[in-house]
Amino acid sequence: MSSQAINRRTLLRDSLLRGTGIAIGLPWLEAMVAENNSGSCRANENNPLLRTVFVYAPNGMHMPQWTPEAEGRNFEFKSILAPVAHLRSKINILSNLTLDGARAHGDGGGDHARSAAAYLTGAHPRKTDGADIENGVSIDQEIASHLGNQNRLSSLELGLEGSSQAGSCDTGYSCAYSSNLAWRNPTSPLAKEVDPAAVFDRLFTSGKESPSNLVTAQRKQRRKSVLDFALSEAKKLESQLGSADRRKLDEYFYSIRDVEKRLIDSEKLQIGEDGIPNYPRPAGVPKELDEHCRLMFDMIVLAIQSGSTRIVTLMLANEGNNRGYPELGAPEGHHDLSHHGGSIEKQAKIETINIYYAQKLAVFLDSLNAVSEGTGTLLDNTLVVYGSGISDGDRHNHDQLPVLMAGGSTAGRFETGQHIRYAKETPLCNFYVWLMQRYGIESTSFGDSTGVVEI
Repeated sequence: MSSQAINRRTLLRDSLLRGTGIAIGLPWLEAMVAENNSGSCRANENNPLLRTVFVYAPNGMHMPQWTPEAEGRNFEFKSILAPVAHLRSKINILSNLTLDGARAHGDGGGDHARSAAAYLTGAHPRKTDGADIENGVSIDQEIASHLGNQNRLSSLELGLEGSSQAGSCDTGYSCAYSSNLAWRNPTSPLAKEVDPAAVFDRLFTSGKESPSNLVTAQRKQRRKSVLDFALSEAKKLESQLGSADRRKLDEYFYSIRDVEKRLIDSEKLQIGEDGIPNYPRPAGVPKELDEHCRLMFDMIVLAIQSGSTRIVTLMLANEGNNRGYPELGAPEGHHDLSHHGGSIEKQAKIETINIYYAQKLAVFLDSLNAVSEGTGTLLDNTLVVYGSGISDGDRHNHDQLPVLMAGGSTAGRFETGQHIRYAKETPLCNFYVWLMQRYGIESTSFGDSTGVVEI
């Protein structure tokens, strides 16, 4: 059977449960009609949509084991990026980018707060721990504003540690600076969601109503997935699709079921008064960092695959985070270790922590790469930017930053598989200007940019 054209905005809803808020976005299918204008929310093989995911790592990086020696295509991956080496052809490493807004400029200490605040804005945040915070608009929100209402969610802000909008967190700087990446305007940071179950519910509700008590009661009573709520319309849709699209839809539904099951399993088994096991949706985040990190990355894959949003930010931890990693042989606090003072032992532990998160990044990239889309994969159409606003945590320096970009080359139309070393003091915002242009934004400046990088 040949596919019939369907709209990219199509949502699946159970006709018997109108008003419950359940809605499931669709992945890219061959049956979706393409529109070639920039206002389209649809794509085809010749006009894929670009998505961007910003992943932030706190406390800098052990740079000797990050930066390759050679430039160009014949570089060797150092230990920290070895976990993503198998994706060499889809990766660019960008060296010598600088975040001048994170420097003191007469404001004294507070490099951690400034580095997080400036990372996506390029601005120099006002030093205050009061309500008079002031920063800049972040690049993710600049792009989201350009895209408008093409997607159900203009952007998605996630993290493994909660946001704070008040209090003092770093030498007179508000906690709002060190715990938020996305800024809607200079005085309004966007708090991130840390609960994977809440993200799941946000992705698969219509947006018109919040998840209601009716939905919760029905789920507990019937033990059914959100997919089962939309099953009747999904069956109708399948009858309009060709074999390749039906297979892709089955794979997509399976991935949602798998994540939902692990969300439920992440909570300990609860036994009701009647002795019957109860499987509630988790009320909080998973206790284990591994599972928490994996679920949040899975949420991003589902958010992009379902067409819910094209812009995502994820903070692996708030800047200055002092979590210990005894499971990695690094029980000392991460922030404390970053002030290594030249200690070989401490630097080795920082390297271990850096490798740990690179391994999580690799699993995420592999998940994107496993989803076929058009003539390539979801990774080919999703640019993942991974890095930090600090390079060496001991010196608190903001030049020669660790910045890696993976994927996105098909939709963004650029070359990959390179280590590019720019001139020293090249603003990170020059890269953001380049990124805006990939979205068709006719701008030649952002933050403290002085031009545009070449990739």
